[in-house]
Amino acid sequence: MIDLRNISVQFTGNYLFQDVSLKINSGDKLALVGSNGSGKSSLLNIISGKAEPENGTIQKQKNISIGYLPQEQIVHKGKNLIDEVSTAMKDIKFLQTKEDELLKKLESSDLSDEENGEFVIQLGDVQIQLEELDSYGANHKIEKVLMGLGFEEKDFLRLTDEFSGGWQMRIALAKIIAAQNDLLLIDEPTNHLDLDSLEWITDFIQNFKGSVVSVSHDRNFLNDTTNKTIEIFNGKISLYNGNIEAFLKYKSERNEQLVNQRVNQLKKIKETERFIERFRYKATKAKQVQSRVKQLEKISITDLPENEKTISINFPQPPKSGVFNVELNRINKSFGQNQLFKGIDLRIKRGDKIAFVGPNGSGKTTLAKILAGKLQFEKGERIEGHNNIVSYYSQDVADSLNPEITVLETVEMISENKNLSHLRTLLGTFLFTGDDVFKKVSVLSGGEKSRLALAKILLSKSNFIILDEPTNHLDYSSKAVLQNALVNFSGSLVLVSHDVEFLSPIVNHVVDVRKGKLKIFEGGIEYYLSKRKEILESDNVISTKKSSEESLKKDQKRIEAELRQKRFRATKDLKEKILLLENEIEKFEINIADINKELFNPDSYDDHFRIKELNNKLIELKSQLELKTKEWEVLSAQLEEVEKRFV
Repeated sequence: MIDLRNISVQFTGNYLFQDVSLKINSGDKLALVGSNGSGKSSLLNIISGKAEPENGTIQKQKNISIGYLPQEQIVHKGKNLIDEVSTAMKDIKFLQTKEDELLKKLESSDLSDEENGEFVIQLGDVQIQLEELDSYGANHKIEKVLMGLGFEEKDFLRLTDEFSGGWQMRIALAKIIAAQNDLLLIDEPTNHLDLDSLEWITDFIQNFKGSVVSVSHDRNFLNDTTNKTIEIFNGKISLYNGNIEAFLKYKSERNEQLVNQRVNQLKKIKETERFIERFRYKATKAKQVQSRVKQLEKISITDLPENEKTISINFPQPPKSGVFNVELNRINKSFGQNQLFKGIDLRIKRGDKIAFVGPNGSGKTTLAKILAGKLQFEKGERIEGHNNIVSYYSQDVADSLNPEITVLETVEMISENKNLSHLRTLLGTFLFTGDDVFKKVSVLSGGEKSRLALAKILLSKSNFIILDEPTNHLDYSSKAVLQNALVNFSGSLVLVSHDVEFLSPIVNHVVDVRKGKLKIFEGGIEYYLSKRKEILESDNVISTKKSSEESLKKDQKRIEAELRQKRFRATKDLKEKILLLENEIEKFEINIADINKELFNPDSYDDHFRIKELNNKLIELKSQLELKTKEWEVLSAQLEEVEKRFV
């Protein structure tokens, strides 16, 4: 399918990888892994054709179509949702335009018989191609994809300009799915998906006949959707059979070998250096010393692998709160005419570690903001418990950082421990290494600002922490450090997240936020997932009752369209033959009428030779007309029988 040979890519003078090769076969489901900055996005750009390697060759299967979902900078404007997604179906759009053009031409009264016949044939070919691409069911498929990704029917005619960044990513994902690509390249597709949408995209990839390359820090997602793993490590690209779980087991064993190898190398270096120092000035040992110097020069130190377990950072010990942190009573919250919550109750008790889950748009973030005291509501009361100290993190909290100070100064201002080594270790955990800590906040990307805001949370002495999608911009190592800190956190915690692996060791309660109601599960995320099927089935019963009529109407329209297309295909050849026969019959009738007109003209009575010639021609034309008429009758009868099958 795709063959990369001896590819090299460098960034700011340093090679990300050099002279590497990789083959992607049809049906491969690949996880692409590597440390932050190792070149994963660069490799995806090269495979997609958006970037060129410094050297090497790329061979692609002829007419292969590739869909690429980048991690950031996705914006759609100027079209409604359905029209935007349908632009991805380029073949269908081209043929539909051609169909419209041919129909307009056939409406013209200036066409000759030959032109009319030619356009009818072209139109038939176009409509057959549209049928093969299932164009009549295209809108139905697009709607199915959009619903699977969390959009609602009321969103279909909304302008794409109205959707936020996370929803923009979903639009892009819908487009590459609708386009029926042979290969999908998806960079962090799960960042903005809820559990429902995540389940849908997982099921889609599992059943997808093409190939997929996924970059994701969601191990559950990769385990469920991949069968091979590509690793970028130390400037090399390697391919392993097996999903991410199998790869990580191999990686652990390899890392242990690399550490042992480095220990042995350092031991060898020390022994060699001691020998050189001991016998450097002895003439009798000069040759041996020179030999050892050369040996020393040849020793290549093995790079240590990333170790995800060496760094452990904990929250400062917070002051003890009262029995409960925050209590919500009979809360009503609306946005314009849209009432999100009506009369909801929720109490966060000391020591609760709660996950908020549910479809996007159900109100998880709104509820988190109300708990944090960041959002007003129309009715009800929010009661804070004794000595409650709240820290709140969300993606937009990053915008409140001071843009004029550095990364290091940002954490220094909040930390009681001014030890620079400790602060730099913390920042390194959140991917700020080397001189990155001296960057001004104003030059940071959105993801970097989010990570810095999260680092600040780790330095706070709060006893109630609310985190809204904290793992979106973290790699495996950073996520593991945060997870460990939250497991050991002695205060209360609310997490808005869809990352099951991340939530699993942390939470002891789950709140399902759905259709303006809260359902509390007294157990961890696994317990919730075991009960989730019951929620969805109950939800579907209500949903089915409300939408059954609309669904039936849509299905009826689709069936009618498919029936029309089948009828067209079944009758196309017969109609073309009948049309040609009718043109020929019309010509015969015109010629016969012209001959009769001449025969009945008194001026021609005296020309016996001409009359005889005209009579012979008339007999021949009538004979041919009779044959053509009988053929037309037979074909018309056949057409009538075929059309009866589609009534």
